Amino acid sequence: MSGTWDTLVHVPSPCIKRCALDADGVCTGCRRTSAEISAWSAMTAAEQQAVWQRLLALPPRPERKRCSRCSAEFDCGTGAADGRCWCTELPAALPLDSGADCLCPACLRQRLQESGRL
Repeated sequence: MSGTWDTLVHVPSPCIKRCALDADGVCTGCRRTSAEISAWSAMTAAEQQAVWQRLLALPPRPERKRCSRCSAEFDCGTGAADGRCWCTELPAALPLDSGADCLCPACLRQRLQESGRL
């Protein structure tokens, strides 16, 4: 087998097909810089993995969600004293029902109380 490890590894693109650059030249979808986006196909696997490591180290972006139990809208990814998601201040409640997304604060607290974990 010839070639280096770098040429044998396929690193998937972080692109999530929601491409738009903000005022700083950062994609609002995948959060890569315009330089990272334009150089992606020419990067080595090690360079691509470094981009992934940078992206994974970023704090999650808050997003608007709808509770899978009561359908109330709520913000996910913010609200805790340390800037993370409000749910990180509560005991873990996984797994959720099959195919369910996040629960709103009221439903998650109710579920934790019902299970005796709050």
